[in-house]
Amino acid sequence: MNWILILLAGIFLLTVSLIAFLLFSLTKQGDERKNYIKQKAMSQTFVVIIGVLLIEIAVSVYTSLTDNPGTTGLNPFTFLVTITIVYFVSLIINKKRFGG
Repeated sequence: MNWILILLAGIFLLTVSLIAFLLFSLTKQGDERKNYIKQKAMSQTFVVIIGVLLIEIAVSVYTSLTDNPGTTGLNPFTFLVTITIVYFVSLIINKKRFGG
């Protein structure tokens, strides 16, 4: 169990550093294009997060209605890792699409 937490922390730190690198590389571009790329990445990440939370709510409602022990809920650390990975991928896609 301990190695899983270390692996997730490594993935989290890697994605945060890559996001910082991508945001730094966006400073070479104009202000409007940079803001547009970041805004698109943030809105796409927000849509994915809302979808994940809705799925988690549905699982929780189903579990409570069927008196099934089910899951213990959403782990905040894995949720944070998921957010950073989705934002990183979205930032890469939008940079290639709109950044030239």
